[in-house]
Amino acid sequence: MGSTIRDVASAAGVSLKTVSNVLHDHPHVRPSTRERVLQAIDDVGYRPNLSARGLRSGRTGVIGLAVPALRENYFAELADAVIRSAAQRGVSVLVEQTGGDREAELLAVAGTSRPHFIDGLLFNPISLGQSDASTLDTNIPVVLLGERIFDGPTDHVTMHNVSSARAAVEHLIGIGRRRIAVVGADPDAERAGDLSSATLRSRGYRQALENAGLSVDPQLVRPAEHWSRAAGAAATRALLDERIAFDAVFALNDTLGLGAIRTLGASGVSIPQDVAVIGFDNIEESQYSTPSMTTVDAGREQIADQAVALLLDRIGPSRSTAPPQTVKPEFRIVPRESTGFSAPD
Repeated sequence: MGSTIRDVASAAGVSLKTVSNVLHDHPHVRPSTRERVLQAIDDVGYRPNLSARGLRSGRTGVIGLAVPALRENYFAELADAVIRSAAQRGVSVLVEQTGGDREAELLAVAGTSRPHFIDGLLFNPISLGQSDASTLDTNIPVVLLGERIFDGPTDHVTMHNVSSARAAVEHLIGIGRRRIAVVGADPDAERAGDLSSATLRSRGYRQALENAGLSVDPQLVRPAEHWSRAAGAAATRALLDERIAFDAVFALNDTLGLGAIRTLGASGVSIPQDVAVIGFDNIEESQYSTPSMTTVDAGREQIADQAVALLLDRIGPSRSTAPPQTVKPEFRIVPRESTGFSAPD
């Protein structure tokens, strides 16, 4: 027989009511008490009966997380951070992937694939856009992640995409690079004024060059249909094959950068002596590439934690009615070997 709430109370030395308050994220529980109860839950292996909880309270203690693809390092690590943050608050996470498909994203936000099973949703779309903002007005709280929709009816946790990309290129300029290629751009989206990570980070790239008095060479702007290692490798191979002079690569995410590093190394190009490389996202793999890759840490851990906190604030007993807010954690450049620094990790 599994552990019960009574076992948790006994292990933590608290009342059944206190354990219940922790499980339901009651705001008036001392942090030290909450931590003791959460530790006891782990120690005795207690797993709440979500169906019974839902019948009694109208809440399941489960939140949803909908992301494009868990095979992509960034979203896998984001999911891990969300699960850990939720667990610290006594909440479980149901993760689903949409594949970046528009219909799947609409189904995810509508909740038709898991009716009445979650109390709220963290949602990261890539196919829905600004014109779809009204779809976020659902019967459960939603916190938006990513850059596709702004000024919607929900709380929004995103990144300083433009300024962090500008800082990444300024880092390259600061070490003397002047012919900086950008890999992962989406010129069609930029021309259409479409908001996306590619558009916003490309904007930061252009701003950094212009601020330094450097012209934007269209030959150095390299699109990529998918932000993958293969796409980064192919874009870098094209630069080499076309004999276009470049002394740095700004990859719009780390997986593109890993592909670029692989191709440069296989082609006998010395990194960073000949070509410096900087990525974006600070996924764990970037620390262990050869050479280790300089990257932008856009605050993934903070994004996960603040998104969970905002969602639970909308779900909890107090049910915040404050106007929707947009939160952008601070970013930092993580200098490593691919731009000539010893890895700080």
